[in-house]
Amino acid sequence: MTNDVLSITLPWPPPELSPNKRQHWSKLAKVKKAYRAACYVETLRQVNGTPVLPNTLRLTLEFLPPDRRRRDRDNLVAAMKAGLDGMADALGIDDVQFETLEARVLPTKGEAHVVVTITDGWRPPIIKRGSDGMPERMFL
Repeated sequence: MTNDVLSITLPWPPPELSPNKRQHWSKLAKVKKAYRAACYVETLRQVNGTPVLPNTLRLTLEFLPPDRRRRDRDNLVAAMKAGLDGMADALGIDDVQFETLEARVLPTKGEAHVVVTITDGWRPPIIKRGSDGMPERMFL
């Protein structure tokens, strides 16, 4: 990872992967397999070699939708499950290493895609200090 940040642009998940979509399991399995493979190939295309990644990772998903309609963030994250699995396969890691997941929907119009930013999941605690300079409270 250069500068401890790895950024990968993945294709927008197909509408069939939305948890609200009701469909037969066999059709859903085909769509999941195709999207996982597409994200696998796209990750390999964008990442040169196998990056050295820490044990715990923080993922930031920035969704750039095809139109300005409002979208439910939870459904978008759920629709990305197969894509994140394909990305993890390409990076040679287990997705259990994704310690923290942050998702944002950026209201844009144009080419729909998802930007996945991977950083080190470990962060030092934030220490709030009192007026005398001594630690007052620690936030994890």
